[in-house]
Amino acid sequence: MTATSIDLQTLAGEYTLDTAHSRVGFVARHAMVTKVRGLFKEFEGKIVLDPDDPTRSSAEVSIQVASIDSQQPDRDAHLKSADFFDAERYPTITFKSTAAEQLGEDRYRLTGDLTIRAVTRQVVLDLELTGATPDPWGMFRVGFEGAVAVNRRDWGLEWNMALDAGGLLVSEKVTIELDVALVRPAA
Repeated sequence: MTATSIDLQTLAGEYTLDTAHSRVGFVARHAMVTKVRGLFKEFEGKIVLDPDDPTRSSAEVSIQVASIDSQQPDRDAHLKSADFFDAERYPTITFKSTAAEQLGEDRYRLTGDLTIRAVTRQVVLDLELTGATPDPWGMFRVGFEGAVAVNRRDWGLEWNMALDAGGLLVSEKVTIELDVALVRPAA
């Protein structure tokens, strides 16, 4: 099924994140010249989809900070340190939705509380329904992708270094990227 040909009634139900087929990532500019991309390898989530009344849909996600992977071990160690995420004191990042709405045929908006380092701020995430289908193992799958730009300083991630030529080593703006597969037992 393509996203535009989905019978929305087939989407109703409780889902879990299929972590083996999902990505929770981030992008930040480094030294004002390039983008560094990374992801979190360990996360879990519960999602409720209600196509009759999308406002009753919800999501709760928990991410293990120590699972961060930017493909550079020294950078990962720095990101886990007290300069950034302080993974020892704050081992999880959480998101809990507070509102959901349908914006168009395949577009949705999820508003919720993002908690990092014990600081909670509201974020608004626009999502695209990318597909839905039963799979060969008796599960029903739904895909969404989306992104939201945040200012990392809003959550106390303030470490930085001034560059000699001006500007900062690490951008304050970080884009959180999602490409997720949700699964539920087939009806």
